[in-house]
Formats: sequence, structure tokens, C-alpha cells
Amino acid sequence: MSSDNGATGDELPTVMDNGTTGAELAMAMDNGTSVEELPAAFLDLLATLVRNPSVVGAEHSFFRVLQRELEERGARVTWYEGLLVAEGSRPDSIMFSAHIDRHGLICTGPDEFQYAAFVAGARSDLLGNSVSETLMMRISDRFESQPVFAYEPWSGSYRGQGRITGAYVCEHRNNLIFQLDGLERLVAGSPVAFRDKLRVGSNMLSGQLDNVLTAATLVYLYESGFQGTAFFTAQEEAGKSWRYLLEWFRRFGNSTNQLIVVDTSPFPDSDVAAGQQVVLRNRDVNGQFNSTLTGRLVETCESLGVTHVFKDTYIEQLNQARQARGEEAHSLGSTEMGRIVAASEGLVDGTTLQIPTTGYHTMNESASTSSVSGFMRVLRRLAELD
Repeated sequence: MSSDNGATGDELPTVMDNGTTGAELAMAMDNGTSVEELPAAFLDLLATLVRNPSVVGAEHSFFRVLQRELEERGARVTWYEGLLVAEGSRPDSIMFSAHIDRHGLICTGPDEFQYAAFVAGARSDLLGNSVSETLMMRISDRFESQPVFAYEPWSGSYRGQGRITGAYVCEHRNNLIFQLDGLERLVAGSPVAFRDKLRVGSNMLSGQLDNVLTAATLVYLYESGFQGTAFFTAQEEAGKSWRYLLEWFRRFGNSTNQLIVVDTSPFPDSDVAAGQQVVLRNRDVNGQFNSTLTGRLVETCESLGVTHVFKDTYIEQLNQARQARGEEAHSLGSTEMGRIVAASEGLVDGTTLQIPTTGYHTMNESASTSSVSGFMRVLRRLAELD
């Protein structure tokens, strides 16, 4: 997820796991689409990818899994540092991009574990460039008693399992240290993933969906005959993915205004998330997105009957109410698309298409099947697969 509260930025401070139960989510997020309306092959693929670890900064083994799944579906796959590129027979027809990293831990010393996004993003050094203690402790509370497992980052080989027993802020380093039971002999540099599996309800999907849900959707497009280009970027949660993607365009001297970055978008509760099937943006804190392509997304949604909301407009409306109460305004967020637009000096332009979720960055992040279905229908129309 593009989330700039410590990473790259789309999360509102209120968008956190609010304790909503699975049953409540199922009731509130029912927009009339049952899970049977999602392709069984897509659900099988998503379940497979959820089970394969991809901790931020240690995504190489997940790239291997993606390569196999994409090549089995006829795509031509090329690896670059921090980036996997899949191409069909018409690679310039349209370009989608998804992030593939997920949150987890990194072993940083004997029986010492840190939040991987902080380490990969150089936010846990001794130079004062670290996130606040408040954010650290808020993160630690999300994963109390969470089962975890260690893996070898290149091959994905299993290295053992354990459980998070606690976390504390080291006063000398101003850094969050996790305490684990069962992985005491792990070697420094080893990634530790949260043990998870896809949970499928009658009208919702749950699990550590960010960023695997949108990545799985792009892979499935090739099974449906997609012939364009799909980018899969690493280290988005550490704020680095946009650099890998922009470097690809610079490497080949290519320019485009047709790039669509797909992602999930957090909302504070299931009632708000259920108000629309997909999320669009006119802009983020970095600048304006491509208005023509954004307009094309609006027209596509309307022609398909897919409900949508603009996240920047939603935040601006929230801020009006907050400012009237004398409260601090929320940021518009800093997305991968926005950073590419700002840094590319006109070389790369585009917009975003997102799935609304709740329970952001937890093992219970949830998306309604109606939203996933609507998101897939929009992608299919854009890819000319209808």
C-alpha cells in the first residue's frame, strides 16, 4: 500500500485496525457480490501467492514465484534490480504496475528482530532518521502473538517458525525491537514473514492483502489473454519502488502517459470502505496525475456500473471538517505514481486505480468481493479483454 506514515504515503492516521470482527465486516462490506462471482482460478492464485513470503527488502524469492506463474500464462519475463517486468505481444498497448513487498521483520543480530520497512528504508539508523516512538508502538500492537516463519531470501527455503511475544523501543537507538520465541539461532540478515493464509468469506477476502491482492490480479490478467506490460516493484513499503520503475524507463529512453499503478487504499471502517468499489485519484502531495487517463478510468467505471470515489477529494472533505474543529489536517499522501511524476520531468505520467480496504497493514486487512470484482472488470476493459 502506498502509505507515507513511515513509508511512501496514502494512509490516514485514522485508518488502522479498528477491531471490527470478520462477521461485522462481512455484513458491512456486502455490496451484492458473492465470492462465487470471482474466478476460482484467481482465488487459487491469490491463495498461493499469499502463502509465499515477500518481506520488504527480501523479495527475491517471491520474484521467482511470480516469474513461474507469469511464464506459465504466456508472458515474457525480465528481471531488473527491484523490478520484474512481464510483457505480452503488445507491450506498449497499456502498462500496469503493482508492488509486491509485504511487511515483516529482519533479524539484525543474535535474537534481535526489527521491522523490515524501517531497516530497508534506513529509518532505524543511529542518525536520528527514524520514525516516532508513537508510530513504533502502534505498529508493535498490531502483531502481538502473531505466528511468524523465517526464510532464505533468494530461494525462499524455510528456516523455521516462531511467534512474536512482545516489542519495546530501545532507548539508546530509538528503534523498535521485536521479541520472538522459536527463532533464537537465526542468522542476522534473515527475513521473517508473518504466517498467513487467504481467508475467503461469502462477500469478502481477508489476510495480509497489501500488496499481494493487486499483484495477483495482474498475473491473472495474462491468464485471460492480456498482451500489455505489467511491472512488479520491490520495497514500496520502504519508499524505494518508484526509483526502480523510473530507472526502467530511463534505461530504455521510453516515455509513457499510460501508466496505471494499482494498489489497495485504506479506509477507517468497513462502512466507509463499502461506499465504493474502486478508488481513483486526481493527485497526491507530489502533484497532479494525468487528467486524460484519469478521465478514461472514470468513463470506464461509469460504463461498467462500477462505483468509485476520488481519495484526494475524500481527504480534502475530511480536512474541512477537521479544520472546523481546530484539528490538524491530514496529508493527501505520497504515492508511487506521484513520486514518479514529480521525478521523471515529463518522461512518465499516469494515474492510479485502487481497491478500498479496512484493517490496513494487519493480518485482517479485508476487501469486499464486490470491490475486487469491480476492480478486475475495470482492468479487463482497459486491457481490451471484454
